Amino acid sequence: MVTTGSPSPSPDLARLLDDHRPHGPVETADHERARGLLDAADPWNRGTFPLHFTASALVVHPPTRRVLLRWHVRQQAWLQIGGHGDPGETRPLDIALREGREETGLADLTPWPDAALLHLAVVPVPASPVEPAHDHADLRFLLATATPDRARPENPASPLEWLTVEEAGRRTTEDNLRETLDRAARLLPPA
Repeated sequence: MVTTGSPSPSPDLARLLDDHRPHGPVETADHERARGLLDAADPWNRGTFPLHFTASALVVHPPTRRVLLRWHVRQQAWLQIGGHGDPGETRPLDIALREGREETGLADLTPWPDAALLHLAVVPVPASPVEPAHDHADLRFLLATATPDRARPENPASPLEWLTVEEAGRRTTEDNLRETLDRAARLLPPA
C-alpha cells in the first residue's frame, strides 16, 4: 500500500467509515482493514493491492419488497450492482449510483431510505489475465427505483433478475450478500 502521510484524499470516505457502525466480528474486522486504506494516495486505485475500495448497491423496489440481482461473469455469481470508481471519483455513493445506472439502465435510482452506508464487506476477487487475486473493500448502499420494469442489462452476459429477498438469498452463493439482503429486509416495508 502506498501511503502519503497526508490527510485522507476523500473526507467523504473517512466520514462514511466514521459514521458506520459494524455489526458483528466479521464486519468489524473488515471495517478496520478498510480504515487502513484511508492513508493510501488513491484508495480506489485498482493497482492498490491487495485491497482497494469499490462501491455497490442493492437496488430495491420498496412497494413490492423486491431486489435486483445481476449475474457477475468474473465472480460467477448473482450479486448486487456496483464496481470500481472511475479516475477522479472519490464519493462512494456517487460511484454506486453511476454503476447502478450503467448496469441497470434505471435513470431514477435514489438512495433509500437514506444515503447511509448499509454494509461494508471485504470480498475476495479471483485473478484474471490482467490482475492478480485481490480483495475489494466494498461499500454497500440501498438504492430504490419507482420504475422496476425499465431495468435493462448493460450486456447479454450480465442478466438482471427481480427477486424477493428470500429468493435472492437462495440465488446468491455469497454469504456477505445474504447479510446485505437481511439488512435490507429489515428496512423494507412489511408485506
